[in-house]
Amino acid sequence: MSSLLRLATAGSVDDGKSTLVGRLLYDTKSVLADQLDAVTRASVDKGLSTPDLSLLVDGLRSEREQGITIDVAYRYFATPKRSFVLADTPGHVQYTRNTVTGASTAQLAVLLVDARKGVLEQTRRHAAVLALLGVPRLVLAVNKIDLVGYDEAVFEAIANEFSTHARSLGYADGTVLSVPVSALHGDNVAQPSASTPWYTGPTLLEHLENVPVAPDPHDAAFRFPVQYVIRPRTAEYPDYRGYAGQIAAGTVRPGDEVVVLPQGLRSTVERIDTADGPLEEAGSGESVTLLLADDLDIARGDLIAVAGDQPVVTDELTAVLCWLSSKPLVPGARVLLKHGTRTVQALVDEISARFDEQTLSSVDSPDSLALNDIGTVSLRLAEPLPVDDYGKSPRTGAFLVIDPKDGDTLAAGLVGKRFT
Repeated sequence: MSSLLRLATAGSVDDGKSTLVGRLLYDTKSVLADQLDAVTRASVDKGLSTPDLSLLVDGLRSEREQGITIDVAYRYFATPKRSFVLADTPGHVQYTRNTVTGASTAQLAVLLVDARKGVLEQTRRHAAVLALLGVPRLVLAVNKIDLVGYDEAVFEAIANEFSTHARSLGYADGTVLSVPVSALHGDNVAQPSASTPWYTGPTLLEHLENVPVAPDPHDAAFRFPVQYVIRPRTAEYPDYRGYAGQIAAGTVRPGDEVVVLPQGLRSTVERIDTADGPLEEAGSGESVTLLLADDLDIARGDLIAVAGDQPVVTDELTAVLCWLSSKPLVPGARVLLKHGTRTVQALVDEISARFDEQTLSSVDSPDSLALNDIGTVSLRLAEPLPVDDYGKSPRTGAFLVIDPKDGDTLAAGLVGKRFT
């Protein structure tokens, strides 16, 4: 069975990301015949002699950038060596929040730059977000290399500048690869280019096929946010009491000792139910119903965790926020904090620092956080929550900040993270 690689794309506007994603889909034969026919017809209508592969993805991209939806678009493709799930995010500055969403589960990110423009402000911003989220590997795709005459010096200057920036963000040697590509013509995307004899590294697809896949970032100690309590109260199941949800991390088996948080109640797992019958083991990402040996008072929002390696229960948090709203955040603001399946009221106690992703420096005690700012914030919670450090368990170390007035998402928060 081939392995799976989850990757995200990022980059500034007009860097050719749509064309690159379309090229990957086309070269891996992941495009249906009718899709390709439609793209070919549309390209002819535009006066082009070859298919405009960006049209394979630009329809949904246009919808996102017009504000119809802000969801990340996921693409699926495969080669004989590996399967891929690609999170495609828009490039506009106001949609930097999409990079946070797309990169949250990525094992690798492809960051595009235009060879004519080099490393931009948005490039550095995206790289900082990727480092903060703990994406372990980066590929810098220096696109449109054909428009600079396949100049080795141009590529080397951009690659060296970005490598220095990546090292400053904490990326070690060997975790960042720079590739000169032309998504339009296919140079070094799936096939080596005769126009870049000076480049001896792998093509983009070859690297994606062979890069070591890190362990699942959610494969930590068992964590299970309770989404729903099932009590049929029927003659067939008079005493059935199950706790339904999706396993956020780790694995669970009947007989495992668990603790219910924030209460601290202990029990053992008696059975693992699914729509297809009981399981002897369930792991991260699976939706199951747990039955416990003891009749405990458990409700939606509680967290079931492995006993002996449980999260910390606290009503005070220090976390890094990626601020995603045009409304600035100021100390004293009252917000809602959504962690797993529980939402609690919270007060912003202090903004202790703001990270400048351009200079890689920290500004102490800023007055506020604005759109796309990254800062360290202290929060006081109305109710205690069981939380992990993001580096240990991303799903239970992350949360959302929500506007209590209109329900808008204001920020993504990472518990225990520090600026690199």
